Amino acid sequence: QVQLQESGPGLVKPSQTLSLTCSVSGDSITTDSYYWSWIRQPPGKALEWIGYITYSGSTYYSPSLKSRTSISRNTSKNQFTLELRSVTPEDTATYYCARVGVDYGAFTPWGQGTQVTVSS
Repeated sequence: QVQLQESGPGLVKPSQTLSLTCSVSGDSITTDSYYWSWIRQPPGKALEWIGYITYSGSTYYSPSLKSRTSISRNTSKNQFTLELRSVTPEDTATYYCARVGVDYGAFTPWGQGTQVTVSS
């Protein structure tokens, strides 16, 4: 059974960098059938795709967040990491990681999500 678990600080100050890690069990992030994605949901708003890292380590980002986002991976730990720079209160959200099927683009499974608040 594949499981994903987000971890990181729940509170980040404005202008700082938000850093979250997704730990994957039950599958390898280098398996060539899947990409590994970050998604967020601000309070009262819709889900927003942030970006993903492929099984080969290539990255793709949402155009609206691309200038502030980096996704990287640690294959020895089977983890991938999100960094979002220069955060503002508008980056307050629940952040999720998910596996994405290369064939049909299905986002499954998801982590449980982690709440991040940007506030001084």
